[in-house]
Amino acid sequence: MKKYCFLLFAIVWSVFAVSCEKDDPGLNPEVIKASGNIQAAIDEYKALLGADNGGDPGTKGLTGYREINWDGLSDAESAPNAYAPDLFNSPTAPRARGIVINTPGTSLMVSADNSNPTGTLPGFGNINPTYTAIFPPFSGERLFSPVGSNIADIRFYVPGSTTKAVVRGFGAVYVDVDRLENAAFEYFDINNKSLGVYGTPALNEGHVFLGVIFDKAIVHRVRVEYGNSALGPNESNTVDVSVMDNFIFGEPQEAQ
Repeated sequence: MKKYCFLLFAIVWSVFAVSCEKDDPGLNPEVIKASGNIQAAIDEYKALLGADNGGDPGTKGLTGYREINWDGLSDAESAPNAYAPDLFNSPTAPRARGIVINTPGTSLMVSADNSNPTGTLPGFGNINPTYTAIFPPFSGERLFSPVGSNIADIRFYVPGSTTKAVVRGFGAVYVDVDRLENAAFEYFDINNKSLGVYGTPALNEGHVFLGVIFDKAIVHRVRVEYGNSALGPNESNTVDVSVMDNFIFGEPQEAQ
């Protein structure tokens, strides 16, 4: 009898544990995505997060978002020069956004604009001249990409510090996603547990948006996949290169 009671308890406990995980509000994300005219989707995503908290150091409460559009970077901080991974985690405004970006590739880069003094081609034309025609910027002229890899890892910190933080969500504008399977975000919590992989829409030589928001601040890292190839080769039936424009993410909260 004791054996059967123990078995029944184990089954009931297993069902209860699964139910708790399923009902965890931090694991019930809302996904916002669009292609082509994406402004309405971006506005919806921002509204879910709250107000624009700008670029001041420190956490600005439990709601709101921070945004990066790359267009405030100087020529010296843009192509052909590498992007500093912690540029937008400066201890001072307006670049205290709480985001650090790394790549397994050789570097990160923000594209040049049309008026740069070195004559560097915009739209990552310094890497491949054909890219100027396939990467239309969404806001301003500058775009963002890893170099030497199609992967970037984003981590969040209390803005202006090295204190690890979590956010409710992360969204971004992709440029020139040709195939649905070639661009995605994978979200991770502070313990490096995956919270899921979310694919973007696709639109050749156009703009797409993907934003995921959780019920609570739970995301510490986002792995971003850009197409199926690092920048360099021409696009083809087998090569899909992609870059990004605006980043939007929830207000960083100190990780507990």
